[in-house]
Amino acid sequence: MRHIVCLTFDFDAISGFIARGQISPSWISRGEFGPRAGAPRLLGLLKDHGIRSTWFIPGHTIETFPAACEQVCAAGHEIAHHGWTHRPPASLTREEEERELVRGNEAIRKLTGRAARGYRSPSWDLSPHSVELMLEHGFSYDSSLMGDDYTPYYARQGDAIELEAPARFGPETALVEMPIHWATDDAPHFEFVRTETTVRQGLMNASAVLENWVDEFLYMRKAVEWGVLTYTFHPFVIGRGHRMMMLERLVRACADNGAVFLTMEEAVREFQQRARAGNRK
Repeated sequence: MRHIVCLTFDFDAISGFIARGQISPSWISRGEFGPRAGAPRLLGLLKDHGIRSTWFIPGHTIETFPAACEQVCAAGHEIAHHGWTHRPPASLTREEEERELVRGNEAIRKLTGRAARGYRSPSWDLSPHSVELMLEHGFSYDSSLMGDDYTPYYARQGDAIELEAPARFGPETALVEMPIHWATDDAPHFEFVRTETTVRQGLMNASAVLENWVDEFLYMRKAVEWGVLTYTFHPFVIGRGHRMMMLERLVRACADNGAVFLTMEEAVREFQQRARAGNRK
């Protein structure tokens, strides 16, 4: 039995607020907390526990906060692609989406010396062109879809989805999908958002969320012999003091129950090796 945990961090900083037109000093300060306070705390915690993680970083963050991103890279964490802006691909034309991939990879290459192998779409909303573009630009995995929970799978291309007809699913591709879900993302649970038209309450009790997240790992141990559980964090969200304490308790609970902590790229390679051997589960 082998149960992998991938700790992943969407280092949006201020890019997500800018993408939604939220550019007042107050909104920008919320994102700025990530590189100023959250990221250093997270790097310290990961170092203390000897964990290498995966950071999905928009090109905008790399170019706006270079020192903070250099610290992530220097600590040995995987740097993966999260757009250049924080605009979801489903909102872009094919040409705009490809420009985002290219520009974001240019920033990542300058930071790390190589292009990213992994991609996560802002707001987890791919376009009909996303898989094709990722394959064209050399990505080996994506982490934006929710078709499974503990088992990676190969992303499809060319689905035909219509209201008045049965869905026609396209063929699998070579792109590995590392599934995620809002339930194991910190933002919906914790981040309070109020606009003129909506309110997202957030601000959940961290201990209650911790119970859910630990149970998610424990259930993976019951459900599958080999699996990957991905947690998604944002430095400006999880980096608050009481949530940092909760995150450390999560790390300890998973470790005490046999978790193996890997970067996403490492977990993808392990899945590919198993798939070549005829074992996708």
